[in-house]
Amino acid sequence: MDKLIGTGVALITPFKHDLTVDTMALSNIVNHCIAGGVNYLVVLGTTAETATLTDAEKELVISTVISANANRVPLVLGIGGNNTSAVIQMVKNQDLTAFDAILSVSPYYNKPTQEGIYQHFMAIAAQAPLPIIIYNVPGRTGSNVLPETVVRLAQSAKNIVAVKEASGNMVQIMQLIKEKPKGFMVLSGDDILALPTVLAGGSGVISVIGQGLPTEFSKMIQFGLNSETKAAYKLQYALQEGIELIFEEGNPAGIKSVFEVLGLSTAAVRLPLVEATNDLKSRIQVFMKPYAGIDV
Repeated sequence: MDKLIGTGVALITPFKHDLTVDTMALSNIVNHCIAGGVNYLVVLGTTAETATLTDAEKELVISTVISANANRVPLVLGIGGNNTSAVIQMVKNQDLTAFDAILSVSPYYNKPTQEGIYQHFMAIAAQAPLPIIIYNVPGRTGSNVLPETVVRLAQSAKNIVAVKEASGNMVQIMQLIKEKPKGFMVLSGDDILALPTVLAGGSGVISVIGQGLPTEFSKMIQFGLNSETKAAYKLQYALQEGIELIFEEGNPAGIKSVFEVLGLSTAAVRLPLVEATNDLKSRIQVFMKPYAGIDV
């Protein structure tokens, strides 16, 4: 799955001020990402506020991204949940023609054991027509997919091809990279750890800030993959404040403020999330000044 090497981005769902889906803004963001050198796009991940979208809105987001992308870069679709049979039905019922892989989050809220997590993904893999990326994000799910479970899944199911690792634990990430089967990919799920993950032997990132600053972030990851560490770290340190800012009040409130500065979308989010505070927005605007051609 060389298509997943490099920089993927977890697209937001832009909203108009009345909180309806802004398809024109979404199309513009897709073009912004591709023009900036992003390698692939992830549709309906956590950053897309998928939990607050209706089924009709999800299909609208999917069709908008497919149309705007026009087969230029690979697409990954988020299909996950904490009801295994329901996830399998979603996989079976979804038209996946335009997609190259599925991103599936480890079950949240139920807090399954490692064996439960293993059985969950094996059941999905048995029915999925596309490669699967496991998404480990303990801060959201309440349980950590341990490296031995990821390795076991990679060895047991040929179509489980990667893990988006967002534990925030660099020791765990290094253990994964050390023990993974050949060809299996470790993708960073934390923007701040994306470069260290790549330099340790990871294959790339599924990023949030990468959609706001695609040129700079994609270059950083490419430098990392090419072992051009000096150039890579120069970009890392230039972007670091921005990465910290966009997550300060939660995701995607921060990245939507970046798009507001860029003039690509409103900063609107749906409850239970709320927009970034004016204080955070002003600091994001100052950070974005060199990238957005604005006067602050």
